[in-house]
Amino acid sequence: MPARTLERLYREEHGRLVAPLIRLLGDFERAEEVVQDAFEAALAQWPVEGVPDNPRAWVLRTARNKAIDRIRRRKSFADKRAELEVMTELDRSFAASPEELLERGVADDMLRLVFTCCHPSLGPEAQVALTLRTICGLTTEEIARAFLADPRAMAQRLVRAKKKIRSAGIPYRVPDAEELPSRLDSALTTLYLVFNEGYSATAGDDLVRRDLCREGIRLAELVSRLLPDEPEPRGLLALMLLSDSRRDARVGPDGALVTLEAQDRSGWDRAQIERALPMVEAALRGRPPRRFALQAAIGALHAQAPSAEETDWRQIAALYFVLGRVAPSPVVELNRAVAIAMAGDLAQGLALIDALQAGGQLARYHLLPASRADLLRRAGRLDEARADYARALELAENQVERGYLRRRLEECGG
Repeated sequence: MPARTLERLYREEHGRLVAPLIRLLGDFERAEEVVQDAFEAALAQWPVEGVPDNPRAWVLRTARNKAIDRIRRRKSFADKRAELEVMTELDRSFAASPEELLERGVADDMLRLVFTCCHPSLGPEAQVALTLRTICGLTTEEIARAFLADPRAMAQRLVRAKKKIRSAGIPYRVPDAEELPSRLDSALTTLYLVFNEGYSATAGDDLVRRDLCREGIRLAELVSRLLPDEPEPRGLLALMLLSDSRRDARVGPDGALVTLEAQDRSGWDRAQIERALPMVEAALRGRPPRRFALQAAIGALHAQAPSAEETDWRQIAALYFVLGRVAPSPVVELNRAVAIAMAGDLAQGLALIDALQAGGQLARYHLLPASRADLLRRAGRLDEARADYARALELAENQVERGYLRRRLEECGG
């Protein structure tokens, strides 16, 4: 099955194939083009000649040859001299074998690639798109579909991001020790955006995009392996695994959203939860614990609760308090307010949400009126709950979430 082997190789190894060529060629676009050329050659040859013993090394060797062919075809002397230096470096790097090149430098090359794609000089959307394209091997059309964007606009966004890397001289390197904490946070945030868009799609007809969840987890696993002494990548991976363990229980057989409180916990992926829990403990050993470790600890409390009623909401509220000091955010404060209300102090929870509403920072965030409506409903204040459910319905764009809010509005007499 050459076609299936190639598809799997493209998905799973794209980043590992492109990364050393970006370093050697000094250009994202050219590296991606020669790797694409190599895959097209494989698509033509493998059905006839058979799949090679080491498909990944075959693709890398072929990409190297394609790069050299392109260099030889260039006519400008000024370019030629620079290109000859690149060709010499390609020959030197491949002196042993593609297999050795892949194994010897893959960790450094992949880290370089992650930190370049997630460089803070690029906008958040560009970071996410470039990460999905270069490391995960998603096509421009797939990335555009994931974010409900026009493919042509997404293609232009990718081109601009690569031009920015080249024109701004963004270094293709792993940050120095003193830079690493801030740069790592930026990189992990990008990976979390990939996962979160899959876990709770911003818009569209599906609540969960499994492909993006899978890519987010794969990227977090990669960075966690590449930086084994850093606790925060483990915290992010644990958070993703714990969230993803509830994925199938979040949507009912009819496609309707099922809230955490109402989910059938026997449908949660217990093997995934057990895998994540030791990572949470390891991530919390970082001093002080950082935001993904704290969020993972909150996810662990939900995962370990035998039922919704037995959830330790007081500890969750306390963790949100600490998280609000480590990574201040109105969304964190909203979650803390809900946790306080669920722990038994409904009045305080509502007062905190009212203060957030008055502040105006979450004016377009549908989960603020949705959370307030839920607490008002629990308090029996149905007229007020109706108004907030209606406001949340105005703001929500995901059709599954809109269906849930519409049902709640009807239950309150709206």
